[in-house]
Order: sequence, then structure tokens, then C-alpha cells
Amino acid sequence: MSRVRVHAVALSLDGYMAGPGQDLANPLGIGGTLIHEWIFATRTGREMIGKLGGEEGLDDDFVKQGFAGIGATIMGRNMFGPVRGRWEEPPWRGWWGDDPPFHHPVFVLTHHARAPLTMAGGTTFYFVTDGIERALVRAREAAQGADVRVGGGASTIQQFLRARLVDELHVAVVPVLLGAGERLFDNLGDPPVGYECRRFVSSDRAAHYRLFRSEPGPVDRGR
Repeated sequence: MSRVRVHAVALSLDGYMAGPGQDLANPLGIGGTLIHEWIFATRTGREMIGKLGGEEGLDDDFVKQGFAGIGATIMGRNMFGPVRGRWEEPPWRGWWGDDPPFHHPVFVLTHHARAPLTMAGGTTFYFVTDGIERALVRAREAAQGADVRVGGGASTIQQFLRARLVDELHVAVVPVLLGAGERLFDNLGDPPVGYECRRFVSSDRAAHYRLFRSEPGPVDRGR
């Protein structure tokens, strides 16, 4: 069965993956862009936004790993855009322009139904109104044996961690303090036990932790 992976989650030193005051002008919250600078300094990160150049090496390797073997992505509505409530007209089409960097099916968690949105480059956004388990079933079907990547925001990743559905989690801690915002490891009830860090390395820009699930989750137990 395909694996569920979370990659390149940038965290501040005080544990935030987004700053306060998220809106159209500040999609990552106030100060939130600072914790993602390590990504967009890399060659792969710059290619994602249609730019040339960028650094190779450790950080770039981690960004590339987040795309290797991925056949579908699941993300929360907050990651897709700033619109709340019912979809407005003209409908929001995402942060990434006409050719988003995914190039595979993307399943957006939402409470409001919407027709699929087909973009250039092979990306189609599907809007899922019946929860993470149904989104994962659909993503695995679309991935056709490849792995499924879970994107942000924090709430979406927390839902998958609480359900013990994440097989691999990569976080990159950067030397920035945000002071407020959304923490990755809040709202989990109990600590996320059953995960072990199997790799820890650091560049000048970020400290990288790769955690893997060491105990079977509910899907594994049912196999």
C-alpha cells in the first residue's frame, strides 16, 4: 500500500509553522515567509515558482525528496487559499498561478462542495467534503500505487497525526522566532508517540528531522 508522507514542514524555533494574522497579504501569517526562505534558496524551490538558479546540496536534496514517488497530494483549504465559507465568484484558483508545482491530483479538504479545477501541467484540484479518511482513499486511488503527500496547514497535518495515518514526517527547524501563530504539534491530545527520528542533519539554514512511524497505524492493523 502507498505510504503517507509529510515533507518540508518549516518550523520556527518556538514551534510555529505559520505566523499570526494569515490573510491574502500574508498567506503564511506575519513573519511566516522567514521560515520558508531555506526552501526558496534551493534550486528545486526556485523551479517551483518559475525561477532559475538556486543552491544545491543538503537543503535542495530535502526539497526534492518531497516530490519523489508522490502520486497525489492532500491539503487543507487554508493552504489552497484565503477564502472562507462558501466559494465566491469568480472562484479562487490557488496561490500558484495557471501551472501549479504539483503536476498530479490534489485533494483539498473543505466543508463546501465545488467542481474539480483542472490546471495546466497535470494538476487537478478536487474538493473533498467528507473528511480525511475519504480524501486519503481518493488520493490513493489517484496515485495508482505511488505515495500520498499531506501538505499544510497545521490543522490538516494534526488531523492525520491524530488518526495515526502519517508514515513519514520531515520537519525543518529554522533559527527564527515568531512568537505566535499556528504550532505544528498542538491539538494532538497525547504526544505523537510511535514515531522515531531516524535522521537528523543540519545546514546553515535549517536543521532537518526525518521521523518515521515505528508502530503500526490503524490501516496497517487492518491489513
